[in-house]
Amino acid sequence: MNTNTPTSPYVVETAGLTKKFGDRTVVDNVELRIPGGSAFGYLGPNGAGKTTLIRVLLGLTPATAGTIKLRGLDVPEHRGEALSRIGAIVEEPHFHGHLTGRENLKIIAAARGSEAFTRIDASLARVGLANRADDRVATYSLGMRQRLGIARCLLADPELLVLDEPLNGLDPAGIEEFRELIGSFVAEGRTIVISSHLLAEVERTCDAIAIVDHGRVVVQGSLDELRAEGAPELLVASADNGRAAIFVGNHRTVDSVTLEHDALHIRLHRDVEAARAAADINRRLVEAGIPVYRLEPQHASLEQRFLEITTRLEDAA
Repeated sequence: MNTNTPTSPYVVETAGLTKKFGDRTVVDNVELRIPGGSAFGYLGPNGAGKTTLIRVLLGLTPATAGTIKLRGLDVPEHRGEALSRIGAIVEEPHFHGHLTGRENLKIIAAARGSEAFTRIDASLARVGLANRADDRVATYSLGMRQRLGIARCLLADPELLVLDEPLNGLDPAGIEEFRELIGSFVAEGRTIVISSHLLAEVERTCDAIAIVDHGRVVVQGSLDELRAEGAPELLVASADNGRAAIFVGNHRTVDSVTLEHDALHIRLHRDVEAARAAADINRRLVEAGIPVYRLEPQHASLEQRFLEITTRLEDAA
């Protein structure tokens, strides 16, 4: 009987997780806390150590130091039990090209057990491949193979899905379908971990993120928390944006002003109270004879926050 009963609210927990290849540290003292029933983004540029972290979590390569819990179970001690309800795509999913999508899933199901066979049709339908299930995988596009990879994961009825760069090869319609699919998984109580360098897309999909740089997690939290930590911003549209930019640019609270799409994007200093600054900017523009048509606070995008964080790290180096 397993006495290590899962009790933690976190589906993934790591402490001091480190992976070295010789003298090179690829995963550096990573502390992750991923709550159940969420979509979590693990973000960073290519070469930041994202895929290596996934391989360590899944036991595909041993950690150099640190501890791992998956679904509340210690890994590697209880790896088999932990992985029994985990589906993963690591890098590009590979299949037997001469076999059909359905035949490939039958091979996986044979290793999983009889219940997995009963999930094949539903899994193919879930990812939009029901009409191509009996075509050879060699005829599939990369985006279709990505979807077949997710169908393969669903055979385990996973509590946790770990997807490495799952948007590769997807066209805009496929990306929108992927977002809806992830939303439906989370609604069912599943946890999704998405490793990606596509910040804008992950921002539209995930509830919380960790940003990694050179193998280290440099920031972690909910999207709302991370956006709130950035410098406040305002969007202003006026009758004369050229004159308005000059007035606003000289305001003591303003860090920078750019004109984009017929509106001023105003970045305030980090310690400024945005509401008070907005009121004063609006008053000064009106007093200067520049009617203001639009003035509203803006949330910093995830990409902006990422650039802020990595710039500060480079400056400190």
